Amino acid sequence: MNSSKNEYGQSALRALMPALNNKKYFNYGGQGPLPKPSLEAINKSWEIIQEKGPFTNDVFSYMSNELQITKELLSKLCGVKPTQIALTENVTAGCILPLWGLPFSSGDHFLISDCEHPGVVAACQELAKRKGIFIDILPVKQIDNGLLDRQVIQDILLNRLKELISPKTRLVVLSHLLWNTGQIMPIGAVSNLLNSYSQRPYLLVDAAQSFGHIVTEREASLADIYAFTGHKWACGPEGLGGVALSERVLRESRPTLIGWRSLRNENQAFNSNIDPYHQDSRKFEIATSCVPLLAGLRSSLSLLKNEGSSEERLKNIREKSAYLWENLARIELVEPILSSIPPSGLVSFIHKGKIPPKKLVHLLGRVGIWIRDIEDPQSLRACVHITTKEDEIRSLLEEVRQITT
Repeated sequence: MNSSKNEYGQSALRALMPALNNKKYFNYGGQGPLPKPSLEAINKSWEIIQEKGPFTNDVFSYMSNELQITKELLSKLCGVKPTQIALTENVTAGCILPLWGLPFSSGDHFLISDCEHPGVVAACQELAKRKGIFIDILPVKQIDNGLLDRQVIQDILLNRLKELISPKTRLVVLSHLLWNTGQIMPIGAVSNLLNSYSQRPYLLVDAAQSFGHIVTEREASLADIYAFTGHKWACGPEGLGGVALSERVLRESRPTLIGWRSLRNENQAFNSNIDPYHQDSRKFEIATSCVPLLAGLRSSLSLLKNEGSSEERLKNIREKSAYLWENLARIELVEPILSSIPPSGLVSFIHKGKIPPKKLVHLLGRVGIWIRDIEDPQSLRACVHITTKEDEIRSLLEEVRQITT
């Protein structure tokens, strides 16, 4: 397994993460450790704001610039214009804020994959109840990479979509990287298929596991709503995410939660004869948010870039996940969810012994090894990143082996 290395023989980024000094960490899909330079960037930004402001004319230009340069960076990673990026607190907000403003009607249908995160599913179900919308399920949980190549996986998914999409289907919800199985979905091909239908169903993509992990530019630019967070694989601060929005969504979706940042002119909010909202992504931004987090996220993204391109980093991650997967498959009573090497750093597996998944997580935590359990499918999930060391993977394997015997 190769990686970007410093003189100590490990990832240069890893050496900047204090959280990795006292544990063997496999929960990047939940939250990535924050590098020390990113924490310092956040603190420095706080200091600047307090020196200039916190609420003075001098500080407003600084804060406005922080927003702009962050959107420009994120827009490049998503293959869209800065005016198509809205900053949010997390993936869920990025999904819900534009979704709930779209022009759905009673009798419409949503097609949601069976591997979506409960937060997004619940939001769609609540909207469906209020609007009289029907929910249909797209089965992707059993689409395995097995002996199939990407083209075969894509064909299987597209055929299922063709079977399930009706003239009433107005929305398809599909994650870029499935949070429970680790499979990557062909978002570009799905987008092209949806555009061939007369009603052109919207495509909402949960990118919680893809941003900072796999290449995102093309897929993000082809989705209608591509919602991501900075605190997982990008190793940025929690409380900051974003969403890339298609021009169609910017035209057709109305603001849902509304605040002063949504407005073109605060002084015209009482004028019912004009549309008071920004006509770009800002109409989905609400009010005061934590500006120093922007500097922290930019720092983390810069540190990731120093480790190599998105393609190079993913190659490194895949080497580690392949090593983990191959050795998990050799352990008695352990069965990986995917039947061959995972396409990402997310490795899920089933423990067939008598120990419940939550108990196994607790036992591993006692020796400083941290993974997580997944409810559906009921399994365990370990995430490897460019900062993961081979001896940490060996320790995880050995502990799992001992627990199962």
